[in-house]
Amino acid sequence: METIVNAYAAPEAGARLKPFTYELGPIGSNDVDIEVLYSGLCHSDMSMINNDWGISSYPLVPGHEVVGKISKKGDEVTNLSVGEIVGLGWHSGYCESCNSCESGDHNLCSSAESTIVSHHGGFADKVRAKASSVVKIPDGMNLKTVGPLFCGGITVFNPLVQFDIQAKDKVAVVGIGGLGHIALKFLNAWGCDVTAFTSSESKKQEALEMGAKDTLNSNNVEEIQSAANRFDFIISTVNVKLDWNLFISTLKPKGRLHFVGATLEPLDIGVFPLIMGQRSVSGSPVGSPSTIAKMLEFAKLHKIEPIIEAFSMDQINEAMHHLQSGKARYRVVLCN
Repeated sequence: METIVNAYAAPEAGARLKPFTYELGPIGSNDVDIEVLYSGLCHSDMSMINNDWGISSYPLVPGHEVVGKISKKGDEVTNLSVGEIVGLGWHSGYCESCNSCESGDHNLCSSAESTIVSHHGGFADKVRAKASSVVKIPDGMNLKTVGPLFCGGITVFNPLVQFDIQAKDKVAVVGIGGLGHIALKFLNAWGCDVTAFTSSESKKQEALEMGAKDTLNSNNVEEIQSAANRFDFIISTVNVKLDWNLFISTLKPKGRLHFVGATLEPLDIGVFPLIMGQRSVSGSPVGSPSTIAKMLEFAKLHKIEPIIEAFSMDQINEAMHHLQSGKARYRVVLCN
């Protein structure tokens, strides 16, 4: 008997989500089916619904910050059991044979399957994925808030591991929203001296409460200039164009400006400040399953939770409007 999935899908670009039913078909030997308990709502879901990146196909079922219970597994799945509580993020499968996969960098696999690209995601009562992309959630974590860690959280945690950020480092976070607020919490627990760049006066006090020791207005040239040569590392979570040369001037020699926010406009960066200060500009996606597991253990140890607002799954369009309006503080989670 086929498994029926009750989901919410965008029938075309920019459309409101509507109830959508589909059959999963026979389960593959390396697959697991997940009964969705919670699903985070991410800006990437909106980008996919609107086809901002030109890779969407319809009907499109968003949702890639899934928390749920394994309800079925394939014959060759040995690392997961029916009934276990797990999470699923941006990737729903990997090739397992390329250099990236074989070296543990599954998130860099060029053949990775994406949970909401040509695949139905987690705004549903069930979702299917390859077992290799699914991560167990440690006992004792708040399941209602853990979902956003599987995209927003790992996106800002991954660079801390990749670039060997030290507790003594002075680190700045640009943009205190869905990604940035989690970055503040992680960096504070990491031991860093953290500064928050934000253009929102209302978020300044909140940023200090979440771990920042200082705040600077990201639209105030004089404030940014006052931080010249201050930072070892800057992580940008925004998707808008800023004066990146100005931000580079706040880096120490050998400092790094790192992008995790998917700004669509080209970077207008002068090369001499990079050369003379031996500074770097880089970017990264989400992390591998092993890095996600490390992040979850770190979050549990330091009692780090994203700040969320909860909606029921059938309130999906209201939740989308709330996020799009910029009013979300700071992540939205849909509950089944």
